[in-house]
Amino acid sequence: MIGKRIGVYGGTFDPIHNGHLRVADEVVRAFDLDRMLMAPAVVPPHKRKQAISSPFHRLAMLALATRDRPRLFVSTIELEAPERPYTIETLGRLQTEFSDARLFFLMGADSFRDIPLWREHERILTEYDCIVAMRPGVSAEKTGAGVAAHLARRVQERVVDLRPGRRPTPEMLATPRIYLTDYVAMDVSSTELRESVARGEGIHQFVPAPVADYIEKYCLYQNS
Repeated sequence: MIGKRIGVYGGTFDPIHNGHLRVADEVVRAFDLDRMLMAPAVVPPHKRKQAISSPFHRLAMLALATRDRPRLFVSTIELEAPERPYTIETLGRLQTEFSDARLFFLMGADSFRDIPLWREHERILTEYDCIVAMRPGVSAEKTGAGVAAHLARRVQERVVDLRPGRRPTPEMLATPRIYLTDYVAMDVSSTELRESVARGEGIHQFVPAPVADYIEKYCLYQNS
């Protein structure tokens, strides 16, 4: 894996939806990643009070959603080590596995907002490249420093604002940074999709067809 660039997209993916997939595709292209690892969490430590679907269902939906995307891979690294649920640990294990690769950790705007709640969050933001996928209208009026105002000053200084729609330059990529991106204008959340299913509404326009069929077959989210 010498010289490879590997993206790591963690989350509950409950369910995986077209917004997740489009963000992953666009980040792969913009940062010229060799692959993107979609890594479902067992139960994220900061979401332990929320009801989350079985990891086996979420893994199956991810496999269905990515089967025709050659650079998107499903990683079971967190499912295989439920006793080590923290992102900093996951990234460390992946760096050991891909020792000569450069890791790019992809997160959503909500996760970036809440990242001070994560274990050793400053290590994540300073030791690895981090890509933040901003949702439409979320802090769009703020500068990069404003979006990162909840972080320590030394971390704020690492922020590179690529909005609107800019690609990173080789100079930007010379050292690990925090990149704010807005490549995808789709505003959809897994929470909203679960609520739609619970109301008996269709979600086929928001998720890949095999995922919608899977949700229907196994009666997921009907009691949300």
